[in-house]
Amino acid sequence: MNAELAHELERRRASRARTRSGRARIIGGLGPLTVLAGLVWAFVQPYRLTFLHPHDQGFWWLLSEPPIYVVLVGILFWRVIAPGLLEDLEAEAGK
Repeated sequence: MNAELAHELERRRASRARTRSGRARIIGGLGPLTVLAGLVWAFVQPYRLTFLHPHDQGFWWLLSEPPIYVVLVGILFWRVIAPGLLEDLEAEAGK
């Protein structure tokens, strides 16, 4: 019984992945691409990360790290916002 259920779930997941529209693929990729952009930004411009050289910097200045904000926003979009958007797109496509 469990093997049948696992097979059915895998089949549904594969069919859903194949039938995704271009819009759904773009929305699904925005979060990971944003995280990657933040990481690349942090490596290309390490001087923007003040915690690497915290001399004469206050707490709020150390907390305000633009590349880290980009990574956090990418994760938030990827894990919180995008799944709902993808569900709405799938429901709209099913009509």
